[in-house]
Amino acid sequence: MKVARGVTIVWVIVIVGLLLLEVAELTHFFTLPVEAALADPLTFIFSLVFTSIVSIVGAIFIGIYISQRLLSQSGFTPFEEEMLRMRADLREVRAAVLEMQRAQRRPPTPPDPTRPPTEPP
Repeated sequence: MKVARGVTIVWVIVIVGLLLLEVAELTHFFTLPVEAALADPLTFIFSLVFTSIVSIVGAIFIGIYISQRLLSQSGFTPFEEEMLRMRADLREVRAAVLEMQRAQRRPPTPPDPTRPPTEPP
């Protein structure tokens, strides 16, 4: 499964932004007014619901990914099996062609002088 380069870049930017925000909080360069958020019940409920929804969605996606990995067959798909058979056939054909090319390049063997010549019928 390939992830688009744009999605990867967006996630890297989000993670770097969160890390910068955490460093700013630790160094007291920037502080969020936590007391104001706890004092306003509407803001507290909104943040609690938002965090719950995001965590549930994340848990669902992680569960889907893990179950898909556990329940998926460990072998090749039918398409991959067909591609492997075609690859083996191609190798056989390539070997046969190379053998024919080598046979054409060999000089003809001289007739054996001890053997009597054969006459065509």
